[in-house]
Amino acid sequence: MGVLPVRAVLVDIEGTTTDVRFVHETLFSVARRDLAAYVSAHAGRPEVEAARRAVARERGESERDVSDGELSAALLAWIDEDRKETTLKALQGKIWRSAYESGGLRSHVYADVEPALRRWRDLGVTLAVFSSGSVEAQELLFRHTTSGDLTGLFAAFFDTTTGPKREAGAYERIAEALRVLPGEVLFLSDVVAELDAAAAAGMETVQVLRPGTKRDPESRHRVAERFDEISVVR
Repeated sequence: MGVLPVRAVLVDIEGTTTDVRFVHETLFSVARRDLAAYVSAHAGRPEVEAARRAVARERGESERDVSDGELSAALLAWIDEDRKETTLKALQGKIWRSAYESGGLRSHVYADVEPALRRWRDLGVTLAVFSSGSVEAQELLFRHTTSGDLTGLFAAFFDTTTGPKREAGAYERIAEALRVLPGEVLFLSDVVAELDAAAAAGMETVQVLRPGTKRDPESRHRVAERFDEISVVR
């Protein structure tokens, strides 16, 4: 892989900066464990009621007809489905905040990530995150890593309120928010469909092949197994 001239690097989290097992086996486990208690204790709060409205819409009912127990059951099913539902992600972020701040949870980040991010930032490259998890959940994950607080490395965080990760429009809006052209952004992800959408928006792309990620023989994206294999210049 040659040197990529870019002004910004946009990174995915799950399967890119962070082991998918941490997300599915640790974070999702915490969310499942604490969800019913959170819904019961915080009924009426915006994040709970937004989720209740989303469940009611799917069921074709009024939100008044969705009890706390029914809401919890529906959201647990969505977690099991790995549903990319914005209201669920926002609620999970609130639950994870409590677990992180209690000191009982630390997030995984691959060892090659922090040095590469620091090197790119020192070159004057803008760093940002785009994940299906809420912005709050993203910030929590990078604030409480086993390598310490990494949030200061990033200029911006984006979630699916910006748009679906598999639609080009989301990447166009991110480039606009970062005040760069799409062609000046490098997007790193393990998911080909996301990379396809970013490329359709005009971004440079690299598929990160972490353990368990298979290369698609039909994919045209550059590939790297580690961040330190990726060279960028501003």
